[in-house]
Amino acid sequence: MGPADRARLSGRRPVAVPARAGMRGASVSSRASRVARPRLPAAVRAEAAPLAAPAGVVRRRGPDTVIVLAILALTALGLLVVYSSSAMSGYLSSDGDTFRTLGPQLQWAAAGLALMLVAMRVDYRWLRLVSVPLVLVAGVLLVLVQVESFQVTVGGSAQWLKLPGLPAVQPSELAKLALVVYLAHWMARRGGAVAGLRTGLLPFFVIVAPFVFLIFRSPDIGSAGVLGMTAVLMFFMAGANPLYLAALGATAVAGAAMFLKDYQLARVQSFADPFADALNGGYQPVQGLLALGLGGLFGAGLGERAAAGGIILPNAHNDYIFAVIGQEFGFLGAVAVIGLFGLLAYRGFRVALAAPDTFGGLLAAGITAWLCLQAFVNIGVVVTLLPVTGITLPFVSAGGSSLIVSLVAAGILLSVSRETAVSGGWNAGGDRGRRYGRAHLPGPGRRALPSRAPGSA
Repeated sequence: MGPADRARLSGRRPVAVPARAGMRGASVSSRASRVARPRLPAAVRAEAAPLAAPAGVVRRRGPDTVIVLAILALTALGLLVVYSSSAMSGYLSSDGDTFRTLGPQLQWAAAGLALMLVAMRVDYRWLRLVSVPLVLVAGVLLVLVQVESFQVTVGGSAQWLKLPGLPAVQPSELAKLALVVYLAHWMARRGGAVAGLRTGLLPFFVIVAPFVFLIFRSPDIGSAGVLGMTAVLMFFMAGANPLYLAALGATAVAGAAMFLKDYQLARVQSFADPFADALNGGYQPVQGLLALGLGGLFGAGLGERAAAGGIILPNAHNDYIFAVIGQEFGFLGAVAVIGLFGLLAYRGFRVALAAPDTFGGLLAAGITAWLCLQAFVNIGVVVTLLPVTGITLPFVSAGGSSLIVSLVAAGILLSVSRETAVSGGWNAGGDRGRRYGRAHLPGPGRRALPSRAPGSA
């Protein structure tokens, strides 16, 4: 006797539970626990159905509070430090506008936060429908930025694209988000085949290599490295063979060494001892270290860089904004920024592990890895752990493309965080378990998650 027959015998009406993409139907015990969800297209439901396993009731809840607070804190701090580091140069400019840099940054921050709220409210599975068009558009923009008539060159680097009637944009920022979304979709569909050579490694290389090469050729070594490392991390979490990944990494390093330009080689050489060439190749690293050192433990205070030496710091509001934070807020302020990115990494990977399907898990892991790796590279350059690459600090550095795309990516991560298994158990499909499995997204046979209270962060 089935549930419907028992309901008819007891005089009660059976309750129909709607199907959801990425999982099979789950029984809901009360009206309070049922949340209305938009019905996804049949194509998405059919595509996601094989990836799921019934591990428990999954319900929509509030976004991860820790991630929200970390992003808002980093964005607010960025606006303060951008103004502090750019007001004087704006005042000395021809128009004497101290808000010359902060004004556009405020507009981009407002637009980015609005888009983050929209992305947070929209079911992330809709991205599967636009993953292919999105990555194709990003690829076309990366090709167009190679054309001189569309380039905007800043500091010898042609990373910006200017199309008629549109503001200048940095295609490499959109490419990071587009490739993360597409790789999550592709790996989720491919399943266990990603561990093979012809079914995994070779297609992965064909997908990722053109994007990394075009960004590297801009030239933008920092973004190319971050994108490549993010893609490899996602590939590993999806179940790739570590031996193939090691060979891929060696090939990438050898290829990068072959295409380095003269000034990039000079940066690498000065990295070993920047003080040996403090007036030329090592000038920027040395000035960054001096700014950090002059800040001391508590810093000189917001806008008081002159009180801490007043040294000249190139790209203070952009690539070297972390040095300004250290100079004005001291060692404690710098540690606080690193701690905020550490919280983002910790909570982001927790979201990836608790995601209701493979696509959501890989998407959350990819976004978290991208943002935190980029922060590590930026901070590593300032403290001379890495050669100068020229990459922004997410949410903090000045730059519209970087800020808006980073906030949209954060919104997608928060959308994934709004779904979790409240009754325990990995709510993911069988294709998440792998032979090379310790660090990967777990399959349904692994240890269950502890139960979470509804609405908890």
